[in-house]
Parts: sequence; structure tokens; C-alpha cells
Amino acid sequence: MKLEDYTYNLPEDLIASHPPEERGGSRLLAINRESGELKDDFYKNIADYFEPGDTLVLNDTKVIKARLFVRKESGAEREIVILERHSYDNDWFRHKVMYRGKIKAGDKLTIDGSDAIITVLEILGDGLAEVQSTEDLRELCENFGTVPLPPYMRRDATPLDVKRYQTVFAEDKGSVAAPTASLNMTDEILKSLCAKGVNICYLTLHVGLGTFMPIRVDDIENHKMHQEYFEIPAETIEMIRQTKHAGHRVFALGTTVTRTLEYAFGDILPEVAGTSYTKKSSKQADGGLKGEADIFIYPGYRFELIDGLVTNFHAPKSTVLMLASAFAGWDNLLAAYNHAAQEEYKFLSYGDSMIIHN
Repeated sequence: MKLEDYTYNLPEDLIASHPPEERGGSRLLAINRESGELKDDFYKNIADYFEPGDTLVLNDTKVIKARLFVRKESGAEREIVILERHSYDNDWFRHKVMYRGKIKAGDKLTIDGSDAIITVLEILGDGLAEVQSTEDLRELCENFGTVPLPPYMRRDATPLDVKRYQTVFAEDKGSVAAPTASLNMTDEILKSLCAKGVNICYLTLHVGLGTFMPIRVDDIENHKMHQEYFEIPAETIEMIRQTKHAGHRVFALGTTVTRTLEYAFGDILPEVAGTSYTKKSSKQADGGLKGEADIFIYPGYRFELIDGLVTNFHAPKSTVLMLASAFAGWDNLLAAYNHAAQEEYKFLSYGDSMIIHN
């Protein structure tokens, strides 16, 4: 299965490099995954595609201001991005980072205005390094960091991005990128879903390398995903179970939710998975689950848990495009993307949305 087969023409002027003027004011393209039928709509009307008893699962991770500008002892400026959280006992003094510019093991990095010293312990490859800080890196990010916007935006973060590159329901700090399918969601739209009888529940997956690392192999089946830490509360598991047993649908708000639920489906619905299923999550005392998801979903994958997907328009050749293609079917998805480009929808993180449904 070749990477070159999963691309499309994306005009640069359709890439959203800034958030829409009003959160929730975006457009929505609905695609029926069985018939391929398309419908142009607005995000505020998303409840029209749900039925009473359906469940929508959201990712409540919170983006940290993980981008830090540092200086080498020579005075040369470098950039590091603190990577996502992987567990509650993670060491925030010794941590992995992505870096831009040349650094080497032994380098001592400083931040203007701070007494902290960040020592490079090891260069790990693929633009990653392990560092040791004299101060808690979370505190340094909060006080001196900026929002790590995707590189394609080609600009620095502004105070508006601190608010808008974050979901309205973000709770649990740990991501280095937003679960972008959720950026168009508002409290008012959530209320409209609840008023229709849709169940709303949450999980946490800290977004990081696993979502945004590019595919560097020609055969996509050889691509390896990085692990991303997740937690699924007991109440979310119970809501999903009730929904499925009642014959209603489970929708994922975004690819991060999709990967989490599909990775852990056998722990959520063991009676469906059967005895041959290998346990992938750790069950907590309160009945919740936690683990490290490294699932790569690409065309040919059989979805076990989700019945609908709300997502963005994704970049060519990306892992998230592969996931959307697996769910909608590549021919359906490509037709939808071509239609969206013709109708001048906005693409990528700050862009318009798509709902893929039956």
C-alpha cells in the first residue's frame, strides 16, 4: 500500500493559518460513508446528524505552552518543544524534547529571564533529545513558553492562539498539539446535542508525536506510530457499553478519540472482542482504563467500536488522512476533499469540519 496513493491537491490559499472569527461559525461537510452522498452545512447544525441515544466522545486533553526558545552558551538561539505527558509519575525535570537547530550532548541551554539550566543528555535521532532541567519543565513552559502551532502556519503564536488553539472543554494538561477536530465545538453546540438526547462523555489522550510524526516510508504498512498516553474514565466506558447494547451509535470527535477507542475496544467491550483478544489497557481501581496507544489505522482496517466520526480536512500523506480514509473509504473521502476545495472550505487545524456518518 503506497504512500503516494493517498494524496490530493491542496491549494495553499485554502489552508487556515488563523482561527475563524467566531468559534463554531465554521462550515461542515457531511459525508455518508455508505452512499458517498455529500451535503454542505454549517457546524452549528451538527446535532442534525445525531439521533437520541447516540453518544459523542470528546478528548479533554489540554495543550501546554510547550515551545521554548533557549540559548546555547555561545549565545546562539535554539528552539525546543517539550513532548507530551505519558503518565502521572512522569519526570518533568528529565524529559524528551524535539529540537530545531544544532545541539549536542553536554550543551547547557538557558532561557532569557530564567535561572534554569537545561542540559542536553543525549541526542536520540529524528530531531529528538533527552534533557535534564534544574527546574520543572512544566513551570518553565507556563511562564516562558508559547503555543506550539503547526509549522505549516509559518507564524508565531499570538495571545489569541492561547485561547483558540485549545478546546472549550480542555481539562487535563499534557498535549503538545490540540485535538483539532474539537476546536470548532462550543458550549452552545454541546447544549444543542444534549437537548436532542445525545450523550456526551470524555476521555483523555495526550496528543504528541504519534499523531503528527510524518510517514517516512513508501509502504504505509511499515510505518510505526509513537505511543500516546490515554485514560478512559469508568463513566465513559459504561456510557459506551449502554449505547452499543441499545443499538445506538458511538461518534468520535476527532482522530485522537478514534484511535483511543479502537485501541482499547476489547477492554471496553470484552464480550465483543472474545477470548482471543489480548488485553491492551490497565484497569484502574475505579473501573477506568489507562494505557499507551500506538495503533496506526489505515485503509483496510476494520472498525470495531466507532460508528461515526467528526474530523478536520487533513494534510496529504498524513496518518490522520489515512484514518479518515479507512473510515470513509478513499474514493468517498477524495471526492469529498475535491468538493471541499472547489467550494473553498478551509483545511487543516483551524479549518472547517467534516462529519462521516451512516
